[in-house]
Amino acid sequence: MKKIFSFIWNWVIPVGIGVGIYVVITTFFINVVTISGDSMDPNLLDQQRVLVQKTENLKRGDVVVFDARQEDPRIKAGNKDYVKRVIAVAGDTVSYQDGVLYVNGKKVNQSFISTTEQNAGTAASFGSSWDLKSLSSTGLWKVSDRNQTVVPKDSYFVLGDHRSVSNDSRYFGFVSKKHVIGKIHVPFWYSTTVKDNIAKEEDHYFA
Repeated sequence: MKKIFSFIWNWVIPVGIGVGIYVVITTFFINVVTISGDSMDPNLLDQQRVLVQKTENLKRGDVVVFDARQEDPRIKAGNKDYVKRVIAVAGDTVSYQDGVLYVNGKKVNQSFISTTEQNAGTAASFGSSWDLKSLSSTGLWKVSDRNQTVVPKDSYFVLGDHRSVSNDSRYFGFVSKKHVIGKIHVPFWYSTTVKDNIAKEEDHYFA
């Protein structure tokens, strides 16, 4: 009896706990992702590690990771996943004018990035103003995404926080819902500012 109890205590219970933890992790968090590049700087830095949660309930302001091989026709060799912020969801309009980003005609609260990135960074090579129609008519986007005025069904318009260096929806078009791997969560030891900018931005999205 003691041997059976010892076996259960030393082997069965630990294995059971391990399996339970694995099930929880694979159900709610698919893996740990290492940020590659500076497109989400200063909120997420190159080589930082973050958690990715499986979810289909994405909101404006959420930071997501998606399979860029299915989205960016000019993806660099060796790249696979992009991490960007959801700016607009299906049915939304997006426009930028003189340093202000608008979704459905409402000013977006971009306190999560610097004024420099809000202005010059967001303008990038597209001038002081743009909208979905002008961006999708540049010839840069995937053919299926061109000549759009609103975000299509089951799609997202995404931008990197470091707008001046980010390769995002301005350059390749919309991100399909089916190619989104999950939503980014930052570990508890990250600063309160970063946690607010990544996890709580949707709570105060419009200015």
